Amino acid sequence: YFNTNRKIKFMDYLSELTTSELFDIGLIRQNGKIEINIPPETNIYKMTLGNYLCDEYINNPAIIFEHLNGKIQNFTFGQVEEMAHGLASKLNSLGYGFGSNVAIHTGQHPDTAIAHMAICKIGGVAVTLSQLYGPETLKHAMNDCKVEVLITSSQAWENLRKTKSDDFPYLKYVILREPDEGSKEISLIDAYYYESNFQPRYGLANDPALLMYTSGSTGKPKGILHGHRVLASYKPSINLFFNLSMKKENAVFWSPSDWAWVGGLLDMLFPAWMAGKAIATSEDRFNTEWAYKFIERHKVTHTFLAPTAIKRLAQLENPRDKYDLSLEVVCTGGEALASETLEWAENKLGVVCNEFYGMTEVNHLVGNCKALYPRKPGSMGRIYPGHKVLLIDEELSEVDTNNTGEIVTTSTSPTRFLGYLNNSAKEDDMKIGSYLRTHDLASKDSDGYFWYKGRSDDLIKSSGFRIGPAEIEDSLLSHEAISEAAVIGKPDQDRGSIVKAFVKLHKKYKPSKELKEEIRSFVRENLAAYKAPREIEFVENFIMTSSGKINRRILREIENKQINI
Repeated sequence: YFNTNRKIKFMDYLSELTTSELFDIGLIRQNGKIEINIPPETNIYKMTLGNYLCDEYINNPAIIFEHLNGKIQNFTFGQVEEMAHGLASKLNSLGYGFGSNVAIHTGQHPDTAIAHMAICKIGGVAVTLSQLYGPETLKHAMNDCKVEVLITSSQAWENLRKTKSDDFPYLKYVILREPDEGSKEISLIDAYYYESNFQPRYGLANDPALLMYTSGSTGKPKGILHGHRVLASYKPSINLFFNLSMKKENAVFWSPSDWAWVGGLLDMLFPAWMAGKAIATSEDRFNTEWAYKFIERHKVTHTFLAPTAIKRLAQLENPRDKYDLSLEVVCTGGEALASETLEWAENKLGVVCNEFYGMTEVNHLVGNCKALYPRKPGSMGRIYPGHKVLLIDEELSEVDTNNTGEIVTTSTSPTRFLGYLNNSAKEDDMKIGSYLRTHDLASKDSDGYFWYKGRSDDLIKSSGFRIGPAEIEDSLLSHEAISEAAVIGKPDQDRGSIVKAFVKLHKKYKPSKELKEEIRSFVRENLAAYKAPREIEFVENFIMTSSGKINRRILREIENKQINI
């Protein structure tokens, strides 16, 4: 696919690519600049399934599904197309078409992938709902977008069947594999083979395609609307963080990340099909031993893993001594990846590990690609092509090299969302001058590499110092006793705030005053005295957000309540 063995000058890695190579990864040269190629007719279905229905690919595996009982079921591109067309026909017969919201609540099951293609065929908007959502979150999301059709699983719907109809006043149709006898629920299996004279109506680049609800770490989840353009705008960065190897023969993709969110859907499922490769999936819960066996069993070569999942895998020091792994590329994002974890992934797991950065609203801004330029352990990477990314201070001025500022991008960024649903005020909050803000802090070195410093609302101001928690957490995680860590600013009358660390120890270590002092000294020696935690609290477990990150907000709230008592 690419000759990645040739020597490419670090500062000129893009200019060394031919026009054909640029086009293959979604870039074009325009007016002397390299831009992301987003044709007006861009459509998610046409970029994925619809691109692989010719004789050469139609019988190739598109989905490898491992049932909970271990049974393996394969779906070809042709079979997915047949079922997606039947479901689209059924949705159309119910009166739904261009612009209609259709909710998908089927988790890591092939039904999710098929439903997305069906909704594309009617020109509808897929409302992605995680099965991790509780009833109240589902109620909020479904009523917020007034969705009338829900495609779900029998198990997920079971707890909602008995709820009052008032909870879902807009819901008219429920489609699932095993309808309740005597109910008005629709059989999904029958819908897959529904026949009619339905003709698809495909949306264009700027037409709505996806409505994704945030994890809701503050306030209720917010509906983020993306157009079909989103996949084309991601194409260059997807190719880069998968190390220009997506079309490698026998490539198999897999991720434990939820298909209702960006990491599982736009960074894994759609990219696999964009490359014409199989996606492996299962509804099993992630754990270290299961994950290794799954990767081995299905010869997975490419995966997206959150840093937390990589840390779980790193509990096994030398995995290739125990498992016959085909894994080649791990891409990661969503939170900072500790440099020690990266070194384990490359030296022990034996993979290329490319980190990238962005947010659901405007994504893939910065990242790595080992095939094209060197990586620096602990760095977020460099600005991806087609983007303009700055670090600014509170006066909206760009900060100097190695100074901390907020990451912002242009309001016309190619990966930006269409807007928040029913929440224009929230969209206004995201704007700062002519930029879109991220509330993430970073510094940039003289080589153009970004270094994550934490959230702006997590920023610790202590004795005149501005301290980002991420680098302290990174240092803590490199201590041999610590498995997980979170750092917050604790209110302090004299200093404004002090650095407080919450740490979870590896099983063979026990909490003690001596260990606290050792950890404090370790950070002091590795970073700086003012960054060393003045307080350290040992915890058995952390409260996590629905996207799998440590919930610092809860920790801050606990500390504030203690101060107020």
